[in-house]
Formats: sequence, C-alpha cells, structure tokens
Amino acid sequence: MVILIIAGLVTFALVYTKTVDANQFLQENDMYINLLKEKDWDFYVAAKYGDKVNADELFNKRIKNTFWAVAIVMLVLFTNFTFINFVFMIVVAYVIYKSEYTNLRSYYKKYMSKIDQMLPYYLKGLEILCQNYTVPVALARSIEDAPEIFKPGLRTMVEKINNGDSSIQPYMDFAQQYPVRDSMRMMRLLYRLGIGAQENKYQQLIMFSKSVSSLQNKAREDKYKERLRVMEQKTMIMLVVTGGGTMIVLVFAMMFMMG
Repeated sequence: MVILIIAGLVTFALVYTKTVDANQFLQENDMYINLLKEKDWDFYVAAKYGDKVNADELFNKRIKNTFWAVAIVMLVLFTNFTFINFVFMIVVAYVIYKSEYTNLRSYYKKYMSKIDQMLPYYLKGLEILCQNYTVPVALARSIEDAPEIFKPGLRTMVEKINNGDSSIQPYMDFAQQYPVRDSMRMMRLLYRLGIGAQENKYQQLIMFSKSVSSLQNKAREDKYKERLRVMEQKTMIMLVVTGGGTMIVLVFAMMFMMG
C-alpha cells in the first residue's frame, strides 16, 4: 500500500513539473490505453460533437482528468491511507472515469428522437439527388448538407462502396449505426434503387419517395404529440402549483381566524 502511494505521488510530481510529458506518454502507449475505451465511445462523441471534436483526444483528456482526481485524493488521504480509503479512491476514479461516457450516452438517448425526425428530411434531399445521379454519387454529394450526426456514418458507407463493396452490407452497417425507426427498411430500398436496372429506376424512385413521405408524416405526428405532451405537463404543473398555493392560503387564513 505504501509503495502504491509513493509511486502515485512520484508520478504526480513528474507530470506536474512536466518532467514527463503526459500527452506524449498517452500517445506512446495508445495501444494499451485504448483497451480501456468503450466500443461505442467514438460513436457517442460523433453523435454529440460531429467532426468538431477528435474522439481520441477527448478520451486522452478523460484519462488525464481521472489521473489528476486520483492524485488529489491520494494527497488528501496521505496521512490516513487505510484499506477503506483505498477502496474510496478506486470508487472515485471509476465514477470520474465513467462520468463523461455516461453523459454522452444519456445525451444520445435523449437525442434519438431528434435523429428519428432528422432521417426522413435527409432522405428527402437524397431522393432529389438520386433523380440526377447514381446512388453512390448521390450519397457522396449528400454528405456536405447532411446533419452532423449522420456524416461519420455516411463517409464510412461511401468509402466502403467506393472500395468495391457492392453488397448490401455498407447500407446495413449505416442502419445499425443509426437504429432509428425504419432505417433498415429505407437502406434496403436505397440499395435496391442503386442496383436496379436503369429502365426500372423511375418505379423504384417512386417507391422510395412514397416511403420517405410516409416517414415525414410520422415524424410530423410525433413532433405534434411531443409538443402536446409538453403542453399537458406544463398545464398540470400550473394546476398543481395554483391548487397548492390556494390550499396554503386557505390553511393560513383558517389558522389566523382561529387564533
């Protein structure tokens, strides 16, 4: 236990005085540090920040924050470092390490309904591009104007297609990456549109257009229902606050009269 404390304090001192470059250390041991990274970390970072933030850099920052937190706890508990305090330090390290990942995952779950509403409007723009270009070209051209959250998945899909993967798998991978309503079905339709004969393209495009319009209608209905639910909640809160306030006033008035 004492050796662990001394090692931790020495490491803290070396990093604090910049004798050891923390960033260089993380880069040199990237292969081992990435073993700590959650499999869906990169996706959640992309979902929240798009291309604005590098997932690896954010993860390294997360590691450093956890290290500093552990170092501070060790300094505070240095004079009374018992087994219970050691367990406490481990719990603190785990909570701090997992907190940012938990926040990103919570953000994604809250954002899923928004993604669900974004997909039909993105597909509508893609449908217009498909009228003039082949599906792979339309997908590549759609990336620039696509919602930020879709861009990483679109780039990966287009890259796979350009590398010669003519199977349905790139489309299915995209649908699995964004598991919102009807994403699988729409990607299958898009794939069929891409491999269909030129003479059948018009009929397939009409089918794709009808499916996109149906999704847009569902998205509008969901948006309306969500607004209605929010209004009902606000109304209930207002009624409860008004009723509670009235009751309190009445109780005070009765107490005043009785007194």
